Amino acid sequence: MKRIVEVFRPQFVPDGDVLYVGDAGNKLALVKRDELEELNVTIDEHGKMPDVILFDRQRRWLFLIEAVTSHGPIDSKRRDELHRLFANVTVGLIYITAFLDRKSLQKYFADISWETEVWIAEAPSHMIHFDGERFLGPYD
Repeated sequence: MKRIVEVFRPQFVPDGDVLYVGDAGNKLALVKRDELEELNVTIDEHGKMPDVILFDRQRRWLFLIEAVTSHGPIDSKRRDELHRLFANVTVGLIYITAFLDRKSLQKYFADISWETEVWIAEAPSHMIHFDGERFLGPYD
């Protein structure tokens, strides 16, 4: 989770606010409740929250990031769960699974949900898109 905040965020969400960082040991390590409530996010105290939540105010995107070391990837079941949990949010949702390295990605590759993104810490300037909208089309 530290690499998500210190490496991923500056690369892909440089002006993004860290609104939430969960910690299995302490349950909630960092929570900006007021800012989350402004976005209609209700904190789930029972472990359903993603590991990290970043907010890009300019693009109005909320990044929901799972670190595979804690729970596993965002598979179709987890994506649906997050979609329901954040159903009242009025900004765009970006679902990202973060891996430490390609070896750990290989273990879960077949489970990753469509319409999500993958970030690998050992190749921090790249992402893998499981998103048909970007298939065979130019990026802006």
